[in-house]
Amino acid sequence: MVEKYIAIALMGIFYAAYLGKKYVQRRQGITTNHIGKGTKPRKVLLIENIMGWATFAVIPVEIFSIIIFPKMTLLPALRECPALQWTGLGITAIGIAFFIVAMLTMADSWRAGIPDKDRTELVQNGIFRISRNPAFVGFDLMYIGLLLAFPNILHLLFALFPVIMLDLQIRQEEEFCREAFGREYEEYRKKVRRYL
Repeated sequence: MVEKYIAIALMGIFYAAYLGKKYVQRRQGITTNHIGKGTKPRKVLLIENIMGWATFAVIPVEIFSIIIFPKMTLLPALRECPALQWTGLGITAIGIAFFIVAMLTMADSWRAGIPDKDRTELVQNGIFRISRNPAFVGFDLMYIGLLLAFPNILHLLFALFPVIMLDLQIRQEEEFCREAFGREYEEYRKKVRRYL
């Protein structure tokens, strides 16, 4: 039972950090959310919009899965596997830590989506020395961790879809970084992996 409260608390921390950062940046006059906005190519806008929908749609499914678990678990044997739940919650916590550290390291350069005209600095320090996309790694670990802790078929579908969409978004952002930062980004890309 305590696992459910921990899972909800972890989700609360994640979304409070995300929304809190957006609020702080808005007060500084920085537009954080560029998802599906601007005069970007149609493919970029499409992927951003689907990715945005996918990351939003998974939230109620995660909450539903946490509340109704273990009644809808994928395999009955998982109902009696607290080790899997605790492992999933641990992975979730690591993912949230990755996300928050990445967001703090990016400081005022943090954006959601590809900015149309807004230019930022290329961040290569801190956690960005081990991953070019630690915020996305954080998202993925959170989705996978909660799925392991509270598995059901609906949760599986809704957790995997944003992971796929985030990967497509990363690839678009890498193209943007190649154009925006040129050789500096290419050198960085040679030294640091996309994920870990």
